[in-house]
Amino acid sequence: MTAITADSELSSADALKAAVHQHRAISLNGMLERLFTMAFGGLVYPQIWEDPVVDLDAMELQENHRIITIASGGCNALSYMTARPESLIAVDLNPAHIALTRLKLAAARHLPVYEQFRRFFADADSHANTSAYRTWLRPHLDADTQRYWDKKRVNGRPRIDMFAKRFYRHGLLGRFIGVAHLVARLYGVRPETILNMADLAEQRIFFDDHIAPIFDKRLVRWLTGRKLSLYGLGIPPAQYEKLAGGRTMSEVLIERLRKLACDFPLNENYFAWQAFARRYDTGAEAALPPYLQREHFSAIKRGAERITPFLGSFTACLQAHPAESLDRYVLLDAQDWMTDEQLTELWGEITRTARPGARVIFRTAGEATILPGRVTADILDKWTYEAERSRILGFMDRSAIYGGFHLYQLKAQD
Repeated sequence: MTAITADSELSSADALKAAVHQHRAISLNGMLERLFTMAFGGLVYPQIWEDPVVDLDAMELQENHRIITIASGGCNALSYMTARPESLIAVDLNPAHIALTRLKLAAARHLPVYEQFRRFFADADSHANTSAYRTWLRPHLDADTQRYWDKKRVNGRPRIDMFAKRFYRHGLLGRFIGVAHLVARLYGVRPETILNMADLAEQRIFFDDHIAPIFDKRLVRWLTGRKLSLYGLGIPPAQYEKLAGGRTMSEVLIERLRKLACDFPLNENYFAWQAFARRYDTGAEAALPPYLQREHFSAIKRGAERITPFLGSFTACLQAHPAESLDRYVLLDAQDWMTDEQLTELWGEITRTARPGARVIFRTAGEATILPGRVTADILDKWTYEAERSRILGFMDRSAIYGGFHLYQLKAQD
C-alpha cells in the first residue's frame, strides 16, 4: 500500500491544482478556482455520493477482475468487494479521503464483530468508537494515517473524535447539508419531516408543498447563483457551469433534489437519509451502503486485504501499471474538472492498461457524455458507448445528484 508521505501530499496538491486551475490567478474565475482547492484540501465527503448498486450492475464484476476507482470516502471501494473481485486500487488526490479509506480498511480487517463495524461507520456517534480506534485500529495504521486521525482540531479534540460526534455532519459536505437545513428552517420547514411519509405519494406531496418552494425564495436564488455556494458539494467552478447547463442553479437543484426525495422509497435510499436526516437510519431493516450490511461483513473483511489506496492522480496511478492489466475503471465525476488535454491523456492510459472486455463508468453534472470531440478519435474509437444502458442506469441511481451515468466498453480487437 502507498503510504501518505509529505512528498505524496505535495504531489497530490499539485495534481489537484492542475485539475482545477484553468484560469489565471488574477482573474475572477482563477480566484474562485484557488478558493476551491483550499476548501478541497480537508475532508470533503464523509460519505461518497455515487450509488454502488448501480456501479455493480454496470460493471458485472467477476472474481478475476481488477478495479481502479476514485476513493472519495472509501464507501464504494469496500462495497465493490461484495462481488469478490481479485483486487482494487482506490485513488484520490485528497489525503483526508485516503486517511478515511485506510481507517475503513483497518476497521473491516480488525474489528472483531459486525456490531462494532456498524457502530463505527453507520451510527458514527459513540465514544465507544474512539475507544475501539485506540484498541483495535490505531496499532494497524501507518504512521501518517495515525497522525491524521490523532491530530487535534480547533476544538482541541482529535479528528477521530468525529466518530463520537455524528461523523456525517462533518467534512465540507456534512457542513453544507447542515447549512441547507438551517436555511430551510428560516422558512419554517424541517426537511427531516419527509422521513415520516408513508409512501412515494406522500413524499411527493411533502416535497412539492414544503421543500420545492424554498428554492423560489429570493435569498436562496441569490445564494445558489453564486459558484462559491456549491463548494460544499465538491463542485468546482468549471463543473458549476456544466451542472447549470444554461438554466438557473435553483431550477437544477430542485430537479435533482426531487428525484432524491420522490423517486425512491425512503426505506431503500440511504442517500435521502443523509440529505434529510444527516445520518443513516438506525432501524433493524435500515437502508445502508452494501459494505455496512450485515450479510456482507465477512466478504468485506476478506476483501479489505485486496484494496490498495493510492494518493495521487488517476492518470499517474495508471502510468505505473503495465499494459492490459486492469478490467474496470470508476471515474466518478472527476472528468468534469478536466481539460481536453487531461482527458486525452487519461483515456490514453485507460486504453493502454485495459484488458479485453474492460469497462469504464463515470458520472457527469450534465446529461450527455462529455468525451466526443474532446478525447481524440484514435483513442475513443476503441470504445463503445452503451447509450441506452447508461440511460437506464442513470435513472436507477438513488443519489440523484448527477445528470448522467455513462458506461463505455472496450471493443474487441481485430
